[in-house]
Amino acid sequence: MPLIDPVFGERSRLRALLDHFSEIKDPREPWKVAHPLPEVLLLVVCGTIADCDDYDHIAAWGKTHLPFLREMRPYHYGVPGGRWLTLLMNRIDPGLFSECFTAWVRETWPDRPDFVAIDGKTSRRSHDRSAGKAPLHLVSAFATTARLVLGQEAVSDKSNEINAIPVLVDRLAAKDGLKGATVSIDAIACNASIATAITAAGAQYLLAVKSNQPTLRAEIEEYFASAPAEVLDTATDWDKGHGRIEERTVTVSREADWLGGDRRFPGELRLPGVATIIKVRSRTELKDRCRTDTRYYISSAVLTALVAAEAIRGHWGIENRLHWVLDVVFGDDQARLRTGHGAKNMAVVRHFAINLVRAVADKQTIKLRRKVAGWDVTYLSAILGLPPR
Repeated sequence: MPLIDPVFGERSRLRALLDHFSEIKDPREPWKVAHPLPEVLLLVVCGTIADCDDYDHIAAWGKTHLPFLREMRPYHYGVPGGRWLTLLMNRIDPGLFSECFTAWVRETWPDRPDFVAIDGKTSRRSHDRSAGKAPLHLVSAFATTARLVLGQEAVSDKSNEINAIPVLVDRLAAKDGLKGATVSIDAIACNASIATAITAAGAQYLLAVKSNQPTLRAEIEEYFASAPAEVLDTATDWDKGHGRIEERTVTVSREADWLGGDRRFPGELRLPGVATIIKVRSRTELKDRCRTDTRYYISSAVLTALVAAEAIRGHWGIENRLHWVLDVVFGDDQARLRTGHGAKNMAVVRHFAINLVRAVADKQTIKLRRKVAGWDVTYLSAILGLPPR
């Protein structure tokens, strides 16, 4: 059966995906290869889109839908079994796989993001107590306006997010990928090296200030307590749902030059180009009680209160638009891949699948789209960007 290359037309999402897959180094000896790596990766991505959450299910789905797969690649020897898929995915270099993902996203969705949220997530059942192996912790970058995963970096077993974030920022910054964007990260990234990496990429940072920087937080608290009203910009919004009413008041000041100047004591935090400091006060009314919370942020961007509120809400959107989807829809927390690079590579596959499924222009939920894709290859073809069948 002929491949689909002649009917691709202009460069489609699938055409780009297959081309980037072909650039990943195959760890096997060439003479041993019965199932070429691009065929395997295409099978895994299609099976994941089609509501399969482990390699045995993916292999069974591929065997049932082999005629559909052969419209895209030869699959001369059919599809590999679940055990074989596990062994191969454990051996693929996760760094190269992540670079492939980022390059594919940049080509397929070329518009530069305006707001990028970076946050970490743990795949809780990927640990191996007998081997003393911690669960996989992955730092992901999420374009909050486009609702698009941009890239990811796994945190080393003996490290933390502080070391993984600069690697991810550098990867995203290639070819001006972050130029003009505002990058938001939680308090762990409130340090000079990460802030400098972001500004060097042509982007602006928006960092939370918490108890890990007690002196800076105390100074910002004191400033807002005494600042005259005429130098402050304030915006308030309300949110109602899930049995609560929340009022959020965002106050910003662009008088941040007092944070610059000469160093006042050894080890003092110095962030490059601070332009805006932000205070967010939230008041939440629940059924039986009321609670308040105050958070502080610092940014190199010149922000109004409305824009700051949008960026901060967008950052926390990564929790329910990416992390929640991974856990509830893709079963990420239940995945038990523990050996080799399998957990890291399967996390990237889920990101491929989320971006493709979310790009469909209909009103169905992501969960239902996956179900329908598993039942109907015509719908799966639409997700992959193939011409109408």
